[in-house]
Amino acid sequence: MTRSKKRNNGRTKRKKRGNRSASASKRSARRCGLCGKSDNLTRTECCGNWICDDEDAYVLFSYARNSCSRNHRRFTLCGHHHVEGHVGDWTECQECREGIETEMYVNFGTNDYNFVKLKNAPSYEPTHCKQCGKVIRLCEESYTLKGGAPYCESCSPVPW
Repeated sequence: MTRSKKRNNGRTKRKKRGNRSASASKRSARRCGLCGKSDNLTRTECCGNWICDDEDAYVLFSYARNSCSRNHRRFTLCGHHHVEGHVGDWTECQECREGIETEMYVNFGTNDYNFVKLKNAPSYEPTHCKQCGKVIRLCEESYTLKGGAPYCESCSPVPW
């Protein structure tokens, strides 16, 4: 007979485990809304969702995308809206819509760092390098602006 069973009137029963406290079960139900981890969580300042409290893991100037908290704050419209001090719902904010290049607006509103994704994202023309015409993906590639014109990394008038 195993330890978890005991004999009672000729029947075998399992011992009851103690009830978990309400706060312990709530803690176990908490998960990062981006990666699903359940330890070391905090709430976002912008929308109050549970997220990994991992911004301290980011190495300065590494450009790594390994921090759920930092990614949500820096690469979403929700985070941008809050940091800029805009009022109301970020999904309806005209200041956000007009203040960000359309390509970046769409990326920031629909990428995987969002808890809620932008519905009906506007269409946009891709950005091209002024010198060679190559498409530049603004949220993913290096580029330089000179005189308001974009240059890809290869054509950049500023040495990298």
